[in-house]
Amino acid sequence: MSRPERRTVRDVRRGNQAMLLRALYFGGPASRNDLCEATGLSSATVSTMTGELLGDTVLVEAGHVDSDGGRPRVLLRVNPGYGYVVGVDVGETQVRVELFDLGMTERARALYAVHSARHDPGLVARHILEGIDTVIAEGGVSPGQVLGVGVGVPGIVEPGPDALVRAKTFGWEAVPLGTLLRAGTPLPLYVDNGAKTMGQAELWFGAGRGTSDTVVMLIGSRVGGTIVTDGGIYRGAGHAAGEIGHLKIVTGGRPCKCGGRGCLEAYVGAEAILDRAGVVADSAEEEAALARLLAAGSPVLDETVELLGVGLSNLIHLFNPERIVIGGWAGLMLGESRLVEIRAATAANTLLQPYRTASIMLGRLGPDAVAMGAATLVIEQFLRDARFPTSVGTMS
Repeated sequence: MSRPERRTVRDVRRGNQAMLLRALYFGGPASRNDLCEATGLSSATVSTMTGELLGDTVLVEAGHVDSDGGRPRVLLRVNPGYGYVVGVDVGETQVRVELFDLGMTERARALYAVHSARHDPGLVARHILEGIDTVIAEGGVSPGQVLGVGVGVPGIVEPGPDALVRAKTFGWEAVPLGTLLRAGTPLPLYVDNGAKTMGQAELWFGAGRGTSDTVVMLIGSRVGGTIVTDGGIYRGAGHAAGEIGHLKIVTGGRPCKCGGRGCLEAYVGAEAILDRAGVVADSAEEEAALARLLAAGSPVLDETVELLGVGLSNLIHLFNPERIVIGGWAGLMLGESRLVEIRAATAANTLLQPYRTASIMLGRLGPDAVAMGAATLVIEQFLRDARFPTSVGTMS
């Protein structure tokens, strides 16, 4: 039996502070009385901590609200200009680097084209590092105002200072992306699977907000996902949970980029849809080609919807989520024209009771959600610490 963890006064204080910050960050402007109700902390504790956070400019006043018979209450909120965060999406066709303030308002963006046949780790790292410098300069902030950099990449990311990435679709096997990036930036660094960063963005700000048990599915050229249980992302024993694209839906079916056969990705990923329709398009042309295919109403799309319904049925039976969110550029395109059919195909393959408790909807944050989600990796650490970090980290 493990010994109970001892908590110091400092630990309790930091925990209370984090509780206050999260209440304000996710709940919007609130009075001190509101914070007492939301956190269960005493009025003295809330008054002391908010006073310190105001003094450090982590919080700012956000107007007043009338009170019953007394003076108007001051509303507080997290200061969006206290610091800035960089979010990076390493995708099939481009590296997207974005600068956000703490209110998740985009301040600058840089895009770098890559080709699916040449995802050289060194080149990708150089694009990221150049992008970081570019968005900081164009955003008009100093490096000292930046809380850190979050990076979303395909594949499995092993926790640790090296941030080893195993992404078969890129030909990456244990690429130490963290090490490559640390050689070019002193900023704190957080690396995670891109589908998981998109999932966290939808959970915080989009279609998954307010849910506790959700599956967020990313459909682009490839397919990935995020499993949310009890309000947190489930990562699994080897940080490989959420590889939804490699659920087997056809025994001995089409070959997949992972080396297997019959994977969901081999049928509903954009590259697979176009290939099955006999459309030849390189990675840079996939979006336009899929749009034309959707407009033409190809029979391949009917089969795609049916197979996606089978995949979603498997997720419902395995996890019994309250919501499934479909995102990614291809998922949004497919869902915008075929969401009713996707729901019907899922229902036809699912037990009635778990289907009834699961809503299927499209993501609300658009194709930029991976970069936004990567930025939230930094904000998540900030909400714990309420200060500028002094060391480089990776997601654990």
